[in-house]
Amino acid sequence: MSYPQPLSPEEKLADAKKLMRLPRIVVICGSTRFMAEMAEADLRETRAGKIVVKPGCDMKSPHEFWSDPVEAQALKVRLDDLHRAKIRLADEVLVVGDYIGDSTRAEIAYARSLGKPVRFTHPEVDPDA
Repeated sequence: MSYPQPLSPEEKLADAKKLMRLPRIVVICGSTRFMAEMAEADLRETRAGKIVVKPGCDMKSPHEFWSDPVEAQALKVRLDDLHRAKIRLADEVLVVGDYIGDSTRAEIAYARSLGKPVRFTHPEVDPDA
């Protein structure tokens, strides 16, 4: 006799989102040099009825939170972890911009390793194209 396997955390999350009748969740990824484009993508995706999550900090712009280099490095690590959590939560990924740096490339690889669909505002920059 075969017994059903317990659900994975990912399967439990997917079931919970269905039970709650949540709209699709899209996470925006890309270089923070494209923050204005991310805001525009957020508008488009929200208008399409999706929940949108995206980077909340542009560490390339001056701010007291990352004015100290040691604190900035620790914050960068925490923000990277937070963004990976956003990717895990999301149903799909939207990569914004016509440039893919190392961080965004790692986010794309992570999303794909989780089986998340990845879309691009500029498909020609897809590292797997």
